[in-house]
Amino acid sequence: MINIVDNQENINPDDFYASLKEKLEATHDFPQDYLFKFIITNEESKHTEIFRVFDNIKFTLTTKDSKNGKYTSLNMNAFVMDADQVINIYKEVGKIPGVMML
Repeated sequence: MINIVDNQENINPDDFYASLKEKLEATHDFPQDYLFKFIITNEESKHTEIFRVFDNIKFTLTTKDSKNGKYTSLNMNAFVMDADQVINIYKEVGKIPGVMML
């Protein structure tokens, strides 16, 4: 699995997140709902780890299992206060092995 930083070859994570913050602030009117999309292996422990990142954040969840049932896609529409909160969520989820962030 990869995370959103892996898609950016030759860019260090700090530069990537600085660029992401600029883009988020230019295209979003915070506070507002923000859609996070993740693909994870279909293990209950992975779900739990991601849910812990969203503790104390209001969100709605939509899930869909892959055809063979090995993976689950999670769409989490969360109410966030600013671009920094979005980035912090991505960073925390990025620490979870086997999560692909879209």
